[in-house]
Amino acid sequence: EVQLVESGGGLVLPGESLRLTCVASGFDFGSYGMSWVRQAPGKELEWVSGIYSGGGLASYADSVKGRFTMTRNNAENTLHLQMNSLKPEDTAVYYCAKHPGNSWFGPYEYRGQGTQVTVSS
Repeated sequence: EVQLVESGGGLVLPGESLRLTCVASGFDFGSYGMSWVRQAPGKELEWVSGIYSGGGLASYADSVKGRFTMTRNNAENTLHLQMNSLKPEDTAVYYCAKHPGNSWFGPYEYRGQGTQVTVSS
């Protein structure tokens, strides 16, 4: 059974940082592309970043480029999202998501339960 468990969310002030973690189990983590997606209150789900199965450089939505960094550790079955210079508009539930192949392109097939990130003064 595929399981994706996110953690690391919280309430922070604008300009502060958070590091999200996703622990994966139930599948061969190193063989699949992964993404982070988020959903703000009253808005549709938004893709944030994606990374290939083997790691390397991740890709980012324009709204977070230069502030967020996505990495993966295939030996530990973990995914991370380092979020710096957070803005109120980054407030959302953040989910990690598994893709059906080694790329992050296209729809994902599983996502976790999410972790809440709130940026507010």
